[in-house]
Amino acid sequence: MIERRDVFQAIADPTRRMIIQKLSRGPLNLAGIGEDFGISRQAIAKHIKVLNECGMISVTQKGREQFCEAHLGKLDEVLSWVAESRKVWNQRFDKLEKFLDDTSSE
Repeated sequence: MIERRDVFQAIADPTRRMIIQKLSRGPLNLAGIGEDFGISRQAIAKHIKVLNECGMISVTQKGREQFCEAHLGKLDEVLSWVAESRKVWNQRFDKLEKFLDDTSSE
């Protein structure tokens, strides 16, 4: 079975969020990405694979090195989801507030 990946999986892990943040400053090779993390190169490579499958980054081969580049436009999906969720919850809280006001004035 093929696992479907999306932007929410990409940002669910704190290490992947830090990798995205690091790549937001510009493309880096795997060694450059991994230098600030206390994890193995293989662990970094697994995170890179997930980010690539989610469409958050692209990986390009340049000579012997693989360079990663962020695609931050994918975060628009998160912004849209948050905005829609905020609207739904605000409506629910408004209804709750009205209900509480109505019941307290009785």
